[in-house]
Amino acid sequence: MKLFKKILKILGTLLGIIVIVLYVLFYRATSPKSDQSVFEEFQKLGIQPEITKEKYQKFDYRKVAVVRDTSLPTIVFVHGTIGSVLDFKRYMTDSLLLEKFNMIVYDRIGYNYNENNSVQESIAFERDMLESITQRIQPEKTILVGYSYGGPIALASKRNYRKVVLLAPAVYSKVEPMPWMLNFYRWKLTRWLVPPIWKQASKEKLTHKEDLTKFENTWNTNPNKVLSIHGDADWIVPYENSTFLENQFPENQFSLVTLPEAGHGLVWSRFSEIRNELLKQ
Repeated sequence: MKLFKKILKILGTLLGIIVIVLYVLFYRATSPKSDQSVFEEFQKLGIQPEITKEKYQKFDYRKVAVVRDTSLPTIVFVHGTIGSVLDFKRYMTDSLLLEKFNMIVYDRIGYNYNENNSVQESIAFERDMLESITQRIQPEKTILVGYSYGGPIALASKRNYRKVVLLAPAVYSKVEPMPWMLNFYRWKLTRWLVPPIWKQASKEKLTHKEDLTKFENTWNTNPNKVLSIHGDADWIVPYENSTFLENQFPENQFSLVTLPEAGHGLVWSRFSEIRNELLKQ
């Protein structure tokens, strides 16, 4: 019996150590990166981006730009929840895309490095912030690319752009899933376990469904040509989001590209197909 208890104690200790190590690794991997780290990530791929601190209303945020020829169109990427400027580093360092586009990405409020501000939990706020960035670029030479939560942000802007491209957009409240893991943030007893950046993502996720109801029946008032790229195996932002849009827009204004067996990580797992669609624009 003593030997059995000793073995259990050793196994319990090992399990505890493994859990702590995994938590630390998860915390570090998902935390926002410093400007130096972001610069080095791009530099490894042969690109030296321009990293600037910008201001919108009372908020400071980080913008990363790769501009090689001001006569080219500009892609402005909008990340999702959780997300950062690094989500699109592969696109912004791709030689084929760089021949055709300048590219900009920014950290939304709540997702910046050493962020002291909370997410704003408002598509309207995010839209206005995005428009403060695009107002510096010729609209007819601007392509918005919104991923996940960034999809409704891009779609909410009513300015005339060259194109709006949506990647697995979370635009339809009725199919918005609420993962069980959100309970770790909901419950006060476990909230302290949630890393800061995931607390911000949880806040945004918990209010997103209701916020969508203010917009979802008027998506078709967007004046732009819209392309949605979505995986039919996406359970985080279900494929029905894009078919919902398809049913709202005229056929000559909206097109849907379905990626078979693609999940929500399509921006990474199906890079080549998404890049090819962007090149067509």
